[in-house]
Amino acid sequence: MTYSIVARDAATGELGVAVQSHWFSVGSVVTWGEAGVGVVATQSIAEPAYGPRLLDRLAAGEEPRAALEAELAADDRARFRQVAAVDVAGRVAVHTGGSCIEFAGHREGDGFSAQANMMATGDVWPAMASAFEAAEGPVARRLMAALDAAETAGGDVRGRQSAALLVVPAEGEPWRRAVELRVEDHPEPLAELGRLLDLRDAYDLANEADELASAGRFDEAGERGRRALELAPDSAELMFWAGLGLAHRGQVELGVAMVRRAIELHAGWADLLGRLSQEIAPGAGAVREALTLDPSS
Repeated sequence: MTYSIVARDAATGELGVAVQSHWFSVGSVVTWGEAGVGVVATQSIAEPAYGPRLLDRLAAGEEPRAALEAELAADDRARFRQVAAVDVAGRVAVHTGGSCIEFAGHREGDGFSAQANMMATGDVWPAMASAFEAAEGPVARRLMAALDAAETAGGDVRGRQSAALLVVPAEGEPWRRAVELRVEDHPEPLAELGRLLDLRDAYDLANEADELASAGRFDEAGERGRRALELAPDSAELMFWAGLGLAHRGQVELGVAMVRRAIELHAGWADLLGRLSQEIAPGAGAVREALTLDPSS
């Protein structure tokens, strides 16, 4: 009993599914996806088998509507199910069984479907659809906007407990994920999911910074690092590696300050600093020397 959304990003081809519910570990039941194939949400007295079975059918070339109808025809409890799917071409199929607990329903749009059951109001899935259509940015952020709108419109009549977000690429090996986040049990699962998405974006920016620095594009690397720390200002991990990068690029004083702050948050970073070779972290030597000579370190 939950609300969810499945969608394809027309600009990138990425496919996403997001969910929130008053149920433990909802992502392990509802959200399914495969790169280059599609995404599925299966809920309302959920039968998880709809996920892999529909993905197998989509991978074999079936259209979502035909694939879903075939699975429903073989399910003697189809009247209780709510299932939605979108494929790599943006074709949508959705089913809300007549015996789903009110308030229950769905709304299809261009390349997406929002669906919900056991809601506090009948405004939830229309609000999700409108929010998704109005939102901008990466599909993960648009999916989050839809979940937030659902909660604002009343959400699950029982309250909230867990949430999940899955985004897969438009192509690539079946196991590939662009985003895969779960909040298994939390008093504010959407807020926590949003925090995790910020952290995930911060780590992506940090990885980009490393690649740019390796290519000698230091100004761009610094800009990525700055944005990463804006998203995750308390991350000792990001502070430490960004500090070493700054030191390697000649900004030793600033780099040392960042590494020192990471060590203040967790002493193990000092131990790690002593283990790093110049090949792995070219800035480590300068930082070690500065911290050794600095009596305040």
